[in-house]
Amino acid sequence: MEDLSLHILDIMENSVDAQARRIEVHIDEDLERDLLTLEILDDGKGMDARTLQKAMDPFFTTRKTRRFGLGLSMISESAKATGGELIVESAPGKGTQVKATFHRSHIDMKPIGDIPQTLLTLLAGHPDIEMSYCHTIGGETFSFDTREIQDLPIGSLQVLRWIGERIHEGINRLTRPTKDS
Repeated sequence: MEDLSLHILDIMENSVDAQARRIEVHIDEDLERDLLTLEILDDGKGMDARTLQKAMDPFFTTRKTRRFGLGLSMISESAKATGGELIVESAPGKGTQVKATFHRSHIDMKPIGDIPQTLLTLLAGHPDIEMSYCHTIGGETFSFDTREIQDLPIGSLQVLRWIGERIHEGINRLTRPTKDS
């Protein structure tokens, strides 16, 4: 996968397949330690220890629509390529937590990609899913949670457009240099 947003979308789709009702995406860019931590949590059905162990195998999947489960193994390889790691924790009835750490300045670090479009893709296809997104860069944070707009029809084009603009503007505020820079 060419950027982290595609890894995020793949893992979120796995969460939907695992009957998650809520998905949280956290990105923390620690500039001082040169780390990017990506964390995706869901409240899906979770995995038992045996399934969790197999989940890192690219030739294992529980999906019926394809024969390969490349998602976790690919993000693991992306993290390892930068000197980082992937940790997956899960238990039946407890959901799943995927945490990948990357060294930001490493030559093999993939770009983050189009996060607003990634999140909108999930919401357009699954407007009933509660989703939160939190992005921190150097101590400054932007967050969005669909629970804040629960009275709006999330699947409508106007609402999706508004969500995309809000997330895009929030990320831009984080990445825009300050006067002190």
